[in-house]
Amino acid sequence: MIFPSDTARSNKMSAEEVYKQKIQSDKSSCYRPRPLITEKPSDGSMHFTIMKHPKEALDIMSTLRRLTKLCDVTLLVGEEKCLAHKIVLAAASPYFRAMFTGGMKEEEMSTIPLHGISPCTLAALIEFAYTAEIRVNEMNVCYLLPAATMFQMNHVVEACSVFLEHQLDPSNCIGIADFASEHGCLELEAKAREYIYKNFSEVINCDEFLTLTSCQLINLIKHDELNIGCESEVFNAVIRWVQHDTDKRLCKLEGLLYAVRCHFLSPLFLEKQLQNCSILQKMPQCQEYLSKIFQGLKLHKSFHEKPRKPCAPLVIFTAGGYLRQSLSNFECYNPSTKIWTRLPDLATPRSGLCGCVVKSIFYAIGGRNNSPDGNMDSNNCDIYDPFRNAWLSRSPMAVPRNRVGVGVIDNMIYAVGGSQGQTHHNSVERYDPDTDKWTYVSSMATKRIGVGGLSTDCMYAVGGFDGTYRLRSVECYDPEKDEWHFVAPMNSTRSGAGIIGMDCYVYAVGGYDSNCQLRTVERYCTVTNKWEFVAPMRSPRSALSVAVVGGKLYALGGYDGNDFLSSVECYDPDKN
Repeated sequence: MIFPSDTARSNKMSAEEVYKQKIQSDKSSCYRPRPLITEKPSDGSMHFTIMKHPKEALDIMSTLRRLTKLCDVTLLVGEEKCLAHKIVLAAASPYFRAMFTGGMKEEEMSTIPLHGISPCTLAALIEFAYTAEIRVNEMNVCYLLPAATMFQMNHVVEACSVFLEHQLDPSNCIGIADFASEHGCLELEAKAREYIYKNFSEVINCDEFLTLTSCQLINLIKHDELNIGCESEVFNAVIRWVQHDTDKRLCKLEGLLYAVRCHFLSPLFLEKQLQNCSILQKMPQCQEYLSKIFQGLKLHKSFHEKPRKPCAPLVIFTAGGYLRQSLSNFECYNPSTKIWTRLPDLATPRSGLCGCVVKSIFYAIGGRNNSPDGNMDSNNCDIYDPFRNAWLSRSPMAVPRNRVGVGVIDNMIYAVGGSQGQTHHNSVERYDPDTDKWTYVSSMATKRIGVGGLSTDCMYAVGGFDGTYRLRSVECYDPEKDEWHFVAPMNSTRSGAGIIGMDCYVYAVGGYDSNCQLRTVERYCTVTNKWEFVAPMRSPRSALSVAVVGGKLYALGGYDGNDFLSSVECYDPDKN
């Protein structure tokens, strides 16, 4: 494009004369445009596509607009005027295209007033129409997105959506989800909702959560995908929401509790709420509803409420272990991707430790550091914080416990048995993560190391070694009575077995029977008080670890009698 110089204007040169002058100038500067050859058809002709042309054309149009040349429309916002070319606006916006070509009165108007938009927002959108560039920030996104939606400038809407997606945080995700819904940004809304479900435990501690209406709160807590460590998080969130404006919200409590999956609350938690929660005491009908659930849970009645299915992937953690000496390794396995990931090492190498998860936090408890410098039994309790990707120390147990069993009931951790040197423990300690304190509870009847500790509503101490004999006996702990009692013994003697619960069964996987490492697997039915064998593993394993994810049982590592193992096997109970 050629712009006449001031000299040409004063001398009134013709466009043809200016063009010839330009060509001569280009020749003297050896300028020669190089088009891109894209095709050479068989008829001898050549087809050219100049890739830079669209941008160059827009650049010229933008320059013309700044010079107010050939502009054929003025957009008026209050007292502010924005000059532009109808053809450019129509190309960038279906809204303007309909305005200028759809037979509306604006088609013949040179000045068009606009409402519901600020001058700076309009200027930014007009600039985008000419340059395909837009700057989105925290100050303008709330104005740009509605305006771009009104003008149907989808590329700007997408840019604002991407910006907001990157801004998602527990403190603002509810507001972003509502904002996206209000303006029809369905993809952004879906991502914001997913963020809320995935980070529910943090979202409920932010101020935005307290601004939800009762209907919005019910819709939120009904979702299967809430990523929670325990249903008590949902219950406590509801109580916090009601407490924020008790006078107006107390009447909503009953409906909210129906949306909480109260049958997945522990009896101990429910009992504490019924006794101590001041909000519940103001609502007798809510107390009655929870009391019925509490009585049913104490009697182990079956119920039909579905468990949640968190949208965040469930992973398996492995900590420590042994290979000629104790290890500090810490890894996690994602069954959905089938990938192992190395995480920060334990502060001190440990074998014979046990791990558990409470409220999304992994605990590594007890064990021993076997090293060339000597052996040291551990009473340590360390946590891995996935948000910081770091290990933190917590209060230690009263005594060191190597080859300890661990179980969790009502978010309380129980450390069962284990040994310190030649001393074998039958004692049991309980840890409260909220107070960071260990206390003793009733001891088992039998001293046990290499014991599997498994908890459902009750805790089971399965097999182990008492210092003289490998065991097949099983003890069950009732936390309400603080009592241990024997249940049916296993079919096989097992020390160092992997013990895990799935459905109404307690599985005993592998172990050592005083003669050899075992491949066999048996399970205990908590309803019939009977043990039965299921499909054996491919490899014999003792001192292994076990986990349940997605309805399948995983057996990890261990010792097969000759070698220490890194292999993992997976058991499908539906197919046995």
